Amino acid sequence: MRRTLRVAAYAVVVRDGQILLARSPGPGGVPEWVLPGGGMEHGEDPYDTVRRELEEETGYLVEVTGFLGIDSSRRTLPGRLRRPVDHQGLRLVYEGRVASGELRHEIGGSTELAAWQPLDAVPGLVRVGLVDTALRLWRERPATGRLEPGRG
Repeated sequence: MRRTLRVAAYAVVVRDGQILLARSPGPGGVPEWVLPGGGMEHGEDPYDTVRRELEEETGYLVEVTGFLGIDSSRRTLPGRLRRPVDHQGLRLVYEGRVASGELRHEIGGSTELAAWQPLDAVPGLVRVGLVDTALRLWRERPATGRLEPGRG
């Protein structure tokens, strides 16, 4: 079985009780809210990845203020010629604050909208699981940078 590894970096940016999120066309065309960030380019440092991705998706230049943790996932995906692929994803989650820039939407990228959402409204949003994971890392700040499985 072929193996793949994808490393990505994301940021939790909270200001005045609101979190910065981006909206992406989800499966079946249903839009879903995602944490701003994305995949590392070969040779790129994750710190630079998160700053680049946040600017691309939101228009903001972000100062990275801390490292919150890692979310790791492993699953089998369909590959070419119906051969399964053993895929591992590592998502590095940082904390950041807006240093400069103006909120804008990404053009021609993976997201279609950037917006501030009230923290208490997040449970009612159609969102990817990483949003909840990242908020738990932000709230709990585990010393290991890893959430205990089964707690939610």
